[in-house]
Amino acid sequence: MTQENQLDFTEGKILKKMVLFSSPIFISNLLQSSYQLIDSIWVGNLLGADALGAISISATVVFTVLSFIIGLNGATLTVISQRRGAKDEEGLKDSLNAFVFVLGLLALLLGLIGFLFSGAILRFMGTPETILPMAQAYLQINFVGILFLFGYNFIGTVLRGMGDSRTPVRFILLAVVLNAFLDPLFIYVLNFGIEGAAYATVISQGIAFLYGLFYSIYKASVPFQVPKLPEKRYFIVLFKMGLPAGLSMMAISAGMMAIMTVVTSFGEQAVAGFGAAQRLDNLIMLPALTLGAAVNSMAGQNIGARQWKRVNEIAKQAIILIIVVSLTVSTIIFIGAETFVRIFVQEEETVAFGAMYIQMIAFFYPFLGINFVLNGIARAAGAMFPVLILNIISFWVLRYPLTALFASWFGEEGIAIGMGVSFVISSVVATGYYFLGNWRNISEEVMTSTEKQP
Repeated sequence: MTQENQLDFTEGKILKKMVLFSSPIFISNLLQSSYQLIDSIWVGNLLGADALGAISISATVVFTVLSFIIGLNGATLTVISQRRGAKDEEGLKDSLNAFVFVLGLLALLLGLIGFLFSGAILRFMGTPETILPMAQAYLQINFVGILFLFGYNFIGTVLRGMGDSRTPVRFILLAVVLNAFLDPLFIYVLNFGIEGAAYATVISQGIAFLYGLFYSIYKASVPFQVPKLPEKRYFIVLFKMGLPAGLSMMAISAGMMAIMTVVTSFGEQAVAGFGAAQRLDNLIMLPALTLGAAVNSMAGQNIGARQWKRVNEIAKQAIILIIVVSLTVSTIIFIGAETFVRIFVQEEETVAFGAMYIQMIAFFYPFLGINFVLNGIARAAGAMFPVLILNIISFWVLRYPLTALFASWFGEEGIAIGMGVSFVISSVVATGYYFLGNWRNISEEVMTSTEKQP
């Protein structure tokens, strides 16, 4: 197997490999977040506010599906990294076939259901009748191409599980650049309107998927094969890990929507200010998201090799790194809060709310980073159901209720206070599970189920 870009995390300096492996993931996350932004810029400028509203509503549905995909890919990442760490090439090959077969069928099923029920979904969301036809057309085309969205995300996950985080950047960069070029071509030059934006997205993702598939087979020697019905034990592993992982991401998405109901109670200025703050929020969270994904691969390989001391050292060094990085980013954002918020909005009341929110919550982010790292370790072990429970506790037992409670006590400032306090308590709960939970035992069950049978 070609290993030019593939890192072996079972040996060598942990911190050095953590930084080398994390950096491309950080770039990938930045590029991924720019994808919808490009669509919004072209559609808003070329087709107007109604069309922008249509893709914004449709994007919520696409994001929910993408969240489920990312969750399922978390199960893929865990199993592939464990088989890689165990040097079990046959087990890796069989596991890969099982994921391709099951996730491929699931993608086709989701695409069909989404295409047929796009109108019903949008009506359920309360989409205004004036923009419903545009939103439905955009969403249906995206559902037709959902196999490509599944595909290039899946290939990137497989490569990261094998220790290669650099190559997936190429796939995402290719999709983003193509989308930026095809959007104005299809929307304006060819006069396809909002359907043109959807076609641009699907074609961009399709080309990125085909390039990723070619590269994986012929350059990275990933053992893809013609999909065939896998053994029953793989279905059990996929159900036990993939479903909770997918639901975990959806619980997070739903939790954020619930928090928005607290914000909207304070009126339009608060909503706009919170929206601007959330863009900065997402930037501050990127290091935590990145390190959580990196730790998943790194710990997964060492769990597969049963190097438990090294797993503990990965957790320790990742926590130190995320605290340092989060404090640095938080300090910069805190000092320039008002300036940064003004990038997105200009109204004084909106800027005041956004700056206040960012400054009050900024130094709580290291606690959220700890949460991401320790949950990444648990996911690496295959403890997807406990992570689902941890996320439900984090969002539905702590973050949403505390945000609502503190907002009722302290007004607008209470939103940031409630969120911040929930970060602290969530990190304590995650730490408790790391030291006292059963994730080590779960990892043994997963490895036994996916290793090559005699």
